[in-house]
Amino acid sequence: MITLWSTSIGKKAVMAVTGFILVGFVILHMLGNLKLYQGEETFNNYATFLRDVGAPVLGSNQFLWVARLILLTVTVLHVAAAVQLTRMSYAARPQRYHRREPVQSTYASRTMRWGSVIITLFVIYHILHFTFGAVGYAPGQFRPMSVYRNVVIGFSVWYVSAFYIAAMIAVGLHMHHGVWSMFQTLGLNNVGANRFYRTLATVSSLAVVAGNISFPVAVLAGLIR
Repeated sequence: MITLWSTSIGKKAVMAVTGFILVGFVILHMLGNLKLYQGEETFNNYATFLRDVGAPVLGSNQFLWVARLILLTVTVLHVAAAVQLTRMSYAARPQRYHRREPVQSTYASRTMRWGSVIITLFVIYHILHFTFGAVGYAPGQFRPMSVYRNVVIGFSVWYVSAFYIAAMIAVGLHMHHGVWSMFQTLGLNNVGANRFYRTLATVSSLAVVAGNISFPVAVLAGLIR
């Protein structure tokens, strides 16, 4: 396992597998949040269900914390592999080219780098915001027993919604390139399949971005109150 990790092929495999897990989580998270449109009771019942998964063997929120720790581990492995692959790439080409064409791979790489920073900052803020209520709320506004109210109050602040929307665009760009690259890394690539993978990457990333951006927009527009 250590020998595999030390190679570029191993790191790419780790990125592909962890990326698959993270994309799956992002899609499921967005689909679950669509219950916001079904009203306060339905959405709060969904939040309660997530807190109580595994009961009575597990206590309240224990499953969520186990899932968070797993996702954190997966994210650390994903980022570590990406950073080390970048360093290996620079080490293999220590001198910059005098002229670099703005090819697609170069653009995608730049997007993945700054997008990763925005996504990391967003995840930290998102947890502090909706999980702990430590930021984005006036004293007494955060309601641990009403996730629906917390979402409405949180997104009612325009600059919070703006940051959320910017982060979702970064997630979409990251996901679009990542989903297609994942299939390339796993060797599932040929002329016919590549077109399908690109379409899948485009459709899935657009669906996630559109779905997630709709929540703050709906709150700001007064469609969700």
